[in-house]
Amino acid sequence: MHTEHTIESPNERQNRHKAMEAVHILNALKEDFKSPLNSMDYFYDLYEKVYCRHEPLHEGKTKIGTMCIQIPSEIIYALDAVPIRLCNGFYTDDEIGSDLMPQKSCPLVKATVGWFASDNFTDKPNIVYSPTTCDQKTKAGVILKEFGHDVIDVGFPRTKESEESRAYWRESVKHFAVNLSKFQGKKLTRSNMENSIKKVGYAQSLYHRLCEYRKDPKVPILGVEMFLITNAFFFDRIDSWVNAVEKILLELEERKRASVHVAGKASPRIVYTGSPPIFPNYKIPLIIENSDALIVADESCSSNRMFNDMVSVDEWNLYDMIDSVSDKYLKACTCPIFTQNDDRIRRIVRLVRDYSADGVIYQAFAGCQVYEMEQRSVLAAMEREGIPILYIESDYSPSQQGQLTTRVEAFIESLKNRRRMKK
Repeated sequence: MHTEHTIESPNERQNRHKAMEAVHILNALKEDFKSPLNSMDYFYDLYEKVYCRHEPLHEGKTKIGTMCIQIPSEIIYALDAVPIRLCNGFYTDDEIGSDLMPQKSCPLVKATVGWFASDNFTDKPNIVYSPTTCDQKTKAGVILKEFGHDVIDVGFPRTKESEESRAYWRESVKHFAVNLSKFQGKKLTRSNMENSIKKVGYAQSLYHRLCEYRKDPKVPILGVEMFLITNAFFFDRIDSWVNAVEKILLELEERKRASVHVAGKASPRIVYTGSPPIFPNYKIPLIIENSDALIVADESCSSNRMFNDMVSVDEWNLYDMIDSVSDKYLKACTCPIFTQNDDRIRRIVRLVRDYSADGVIYQAFAGCQVYEMEQRSVLAAMEREGIPILYIESDYSPSQQGQLTTRVEAFIESLKNRRRMKK
């Protein structure tokens, strides 16, 4: 009997490997912890749909690829398009990107380049906007252009204290708005801009409400669940995301009344900072929470920094709204690309205090130079404040699991001992 074997295409093989990565993490989130949230099912289904079954979410919409959170989503939504953040956490794509970039490059950037090299998108961006923030992402944009993609640079200052920087960034945002308006063939108006600011602001307010529950002594939601929720904002339909988070808030209120705590009574409370956890690269967050600790807050561009500060509008006319959006994306930003970064240190210290954290875990991707260089000043600041901190360097490879687990477990045990000594 003759059996025909179908030949698997490179994209089909890549999709299969990415689905395996995604399923592994989703199963870990659903099965490795006690008291999983029932309302998280929406997000599990969403990730399975996009990353396992490769079903598009935004057919009929213009899809705007963004290389960084510094591209204002309010303007994208106002022009009836959808933002899709192109940060990538897949080791499968990292391996492809390694053939196109220096080996010591940031794995997140290599994974993003690998994604474009394969041209294998569930929702393929129609155009890409790349702010000149991270040097590696900026240069990666040149490679993406070579693949035939439209990539538009958006100038971003490396200081934020001066009026010159503020004026420069405001002009950059106005140029971005004009360029996208022409690309879309739609006019940016006072009405659609106001509605968009309020829509994004409401989504941010839901994130803040989620975080309030994490300040309680008994925390009803895991840190890894929060990362899954916030990462979904990169690519989900905003109305669907809002509806799902509203349901999670209802369940969290029920859990609060029932005194549900997702960690142990003595589990140390952790503030997570450094290179962003991007699905499915939740290696370090999973190690932390599988080692009897709980991430109660973060300072990263895949979560807290993306939602923390809202647009503040004085006058609801179009030009003032655009300036207000510009100011939010510059003044509130605590990215380490800035020459001075005291705001970031102040925010980490404040998070430790506000969330009653026992310590900080600072993770930098190997090859992510800005986080690798900045860790010295952050470690020194935490030492001055008497806040324990662990610095970890890792890549996307699963091979470091044992060594990293040993280091994290030792740090967590030291936090437990410190807490016992205070009693």
